[in-house]
Formats: sequence, structure tokens, C-alpha cells
Amino acid sequence: MSTLSAFNRFTNSLNEQEQIMPVLFVGHGSPMNGILDNEFSRKWTQLGKEIPTPKAVLVVSAHWLSKGTRITAMDFPETIHDFGGFPKALFDVQYKAPGNPQLARETASIIQSAKVEMDHDWGLDHGAWTVVRHMYPEANIPVLQLSIDYSKGPQYHYELAKELASLRKKGVLIMGSGNMVHNLGMVAWDKIDEPEWGYDWAVDINTKFKDLISNRNHDQLIKYEQLGKEALLAIPTPEHYWPLLYTLGLRGSKDEVSFFNDRVVGGSLTMTSVKIG
Repeated sequence: MSTLSAFNRFTNSLNEQEQIMPVLFVGHGSPMNGILDNEFSRKWTQLGKEIPTPKAVLVVSAHWLSKGTRITAMDFPETIHDFGGFPKALFDVQYKAPGNPQLARETASIIQSAKVEMDHDWGLDHGAWTVVRHMYPEANIPVLQLSIDYSKGPQYHYELAKELASLRKKGVLIMGSGNMVHNLGMVAWDKIDEPEWGYDWAVDINTKFKDLISNRNHDQLIKYEQLGKEALLAIPTPEHYWPLLYTLGLRGSKDEVSFFNDRVVGGSLTMTSVKIG
């Protein structure tokens, strides 16, 4: 499937299937995870082999905020290097997965709570490609991104996600990409290589988040600002947390939940990730 027409044949007809695709929330962490062989990237590679091969991947990344909701709708999205100060090898990465304009239009049509604009400028930011290139290194599966409307609150994002549920039945892997605990201002760089070390507040709130997720207490997770000072330290700005709410909004009544890459980095970041279904 090396030509655009072949990719279009692959995804033009997204019919419902018996097997419902899982949903992922991935703690993506440093952009360097996109090229490193470490415990996080190895787990992403393993996931790509364990879960059913998707017909397409739809990513909600912490790194695409917009006024209004947008979806990438180009045939081949560019690889965006939306960071600085990293080695040239990271900037050299080109993840040449196709897009799928028809799926973009279909996704926009099923979202009733917002007018979704077709976007031809964004591409795949590092919240998407650093993870997906490990899962699907051959870049032979269409990848799209859905933006996060920064003018809306947590409840809005959670409810919008529910409207995407039918895509799970059509072979689309929906992935939120961010970090549950993400306080760059408090990173202890001198302890960045100590795998078991984290601030007490970061460890405590990460455990709280996992308990709430396991017990389907989504309302408390939506109203995270009411969870105390630990939550406010974990989420000084919400963009890395919002993708989790998209994942939770897609949890069905029979979906089991499991966690992976459950580790603190630098004291104030967690890579804790969630698989639903």
C-alpha cells in the first residue's frame, strides 16, 4: 500500500466491525521518547503488536490547541517538530503516515456539539508522532489529529469525546496524548534518572487519579480543581490533562481499564498511561 490510492481503498469504507477498538491515553513525556529505545517506547511498540491493527489512528494531543475544533484533513500530514533544544536526530525524523480526508469529514459529521473545521496546515505534532512511530513504524496506517478547543472547559471535552464512540466500532484507534501530572516548572533535573523518585504530592495525586479512573468516578476527574492542592500542582495548566478526559469519555459500560508506563519522571511528571477496552 505504497500509493495514495491504495491508502484510500484501505480506509474509504469504514464499516462497523464486531471487535470494538480499545482507547488509549498515553503519557508521551519528552520528545526524545520518539527516538529512544527505553521502557516507554518499548511498551508503545508492544501495544502496536497486541491490540487489533486499526484502520486509522485519531490522536487528541496536548500540543494542538485551537479556538474551535479542527481536524487534520490532508492526504499526507507533515511531521511537526514543535520543540527546541534537542539533538538534530530528533529534528531529522519524518513520520510519513498518510492522512484520510474522508475519515476527517466523517468524524466532523458525527460531532454535533461543535462545528469541526477541516485543517490543511497542522500535521502531526510530537504528541502524536513520537508515540505512533513506535507503534506503527512502517507508517502504513492513516493518522489524523483532532484539536482541543482551549476556550472550553473540562466537561465540554468529556462530552465531545462521547460523540466519537461510533469510530471505535469502525476500526479507529482513538488516543489521547498528554501527561496526567505535568509540572515542568518543578522538575528536579538532578533526579531525572532516578526512576522511583517523585515528589510526595505527585505520587499521591497520580494514585488518586488512577483510583478515580478505575472506579469510573469521572465527575471528580472532570472537576479536578476540587481535588485539592496536589491536583493544582499536577495540572498548573490543563492542556496535558484534557486528552485524558477524551479517553474517559469514550469508556463503555463493559470496558475494562489497565495502566501502563506507570512511572514518575523528574519528580513532577508522570508517564502513567491508560488502556480502555
